[in-house]
Amino acid sequence: MTSTDTTVLENPMDTMFIKELVKQWRAQDTHGTWEKKSDTDLLEPYIVDKAKRKEMPIIGDPDPETIWRLELFYNAVGLTIERLTGSMVSPMMKMHHEGFGRMILTAGRLVVVNKHLRDVHRFGFDSMAKMAEEGDKLVQAAAEMINKFPEVVNY
Repeated sequence: MTSTDTTVLENPMDTMFIKELVKQWRAQDTHGTWEKKSDTDLLEPYIVDKAKRKEMPIIGDPDPETIWRLELFYNAVGLTIERLTGSMVSPMMKMHHEGFGRMILTAGRLVVVNKHLRDVHRFGFDSMAKMAEEGDKLVQAAAEMINKFPEVVNY
C-alpha cells in the first residue's frame, strides 16, 4: 500500500493519525480503567492551550507521564506511516532529564522523521485540530520520503 492521503477532516477525531493515537492509549489500559472515557477525554492531556502553558514554568524537568505521552504520540505517527506505506517504522528517542533530546523514526535505513525536542515538560497542542494537523504533517512527510527512496527502505 503506497497511498499517502490522510487529509485532516472537519472532525479531527476522524483522522487516521488520531484514531491510531487512541488505539495506542486504549492498548495501555490493561485493567479497563479508561474503558468508559470518551476518545476526546482520553486525549485531553495533549491539549495544552495558552492559558495552561502560561501556568507552566519556562524551564522544568518533564515528568515520566509527559515522556510517556510523547512516546505514544510518536508511536502513533510511526504506526500510521506503516499503515499507509506497508513499511515497518521504528522509533528511537534520546531524552535528557532536563527535557531536550531527539526523536527519530526509521524505515529500513531511511530516517523518515527527525525531530529535535525541547521544553518537553510543555509538550502539547492548542487544540485537537492542531494535534491532528501536526500528526498528519509528520505522517505525510514520512510517507513521501518512503515513496521517494524505496531502495533505502527495502534494502
